Amino acid sequence: MPSSAVLPDPPPVEEIWLANRMLSVRRIAEGGAPAVFVHGLGGSSLNWTDLAHLMAGRLDSWAVDLPGFGWSPPPRTGDYTPTGHADAVADLITEKIGAPVHLFGNSMGGAVSVALAASMPDLVRSVTLIAPALPGGRITRANMHLPVLAVPGVGERLVARYLRAPADWRARATIEACFGDISRMHPQRMAEAVEEVERRDSLTYAADAFSQSTRGLIRSLMDRGPRSLLAQAERVSAPVLLIYGRLDQLVDLRSVHKVADRFPDARTVVLPDSGHVPQMEHPEMVAGVWRDLIGSPHPRASV
Repeated sequence: MPSSAVLPDPPPVEEIWLANRMLSVRRIAEGGAPAVFVHGLGGSSLNWTDLAHLMAGRLDSWAVDLPGFGWSPPPRTGDYTPTGHADAVADLITEKIGAPVHLFGNSMGGAVSVALAASMPDLVRSVTLIAPALPGGRITRANMHLPVLAVPGVGERLVARYLRAPADWRARATIEACFGDISRMHPQRMAEAVEEVERRDSLTYAADAFSQSTRGLIRSLMDRGPRSLLAQAERVSAPVLLIYGRLDQLVDLRSVHKVADRFPDARTVVLPDSGHVPQMEHPEMVAGVWRDLIGSPHPRASV
């Protein structure tokens, strides 16, 4: 999209008060089936703005800020594991939406989505995993810092040091790691990302939420027991769509088929010119793939 084009604004933040927590969401409600969008580590509901707008009329989109991220406060339980985040999304579905949803998860949000779909299948109509953080891949140059951040004490010090860097530099560094081509990040979206980084800098719990979520995710990725993420994948009964970017610097594409084989009903698509966040870099492609393979009566296929 040309950089001169004006993009739609992100939906406003809504505070959703539930029995055990408050969650913030950005919603585009223009008819259609309910859908919940779950961001990745360090992300927020802003990561789904363009895809949610493209899905307007087809999906009633709820882009959630996980506890401790975006505008949502930390969880009362202190549970930042994928399972803990999945409990928060489940509360949103059961207490507010009140119907099974199409579930979308990017990166860590993919692990959260698997945990939710495996443990509470009645809440999920389909699962779309975009560059999910699941076991099976090798450490890459771009993600080799994550195990270090998971070390108690060490991670907090490194995060604190990182947070002293200028907000605009940190926002750009994140996009460079997550996009296949940073020139596709529209200036309007970059400005929104910088504003969000600056806002979160004022929150006393932001660094802890990131460190604890990193720690919880790494532990889940290392688990090889019956409660591992891949074991949970085998219990996901809903149809699953896996979307990867061939230019992804964070997910090892050699793990794609190993991951796909764990789901009873999965289709896989690799976008050739996209990085770790295809829903941001190529939202029109993600919307088209979802419509063809999940949102329509077309025969099931694998690409």
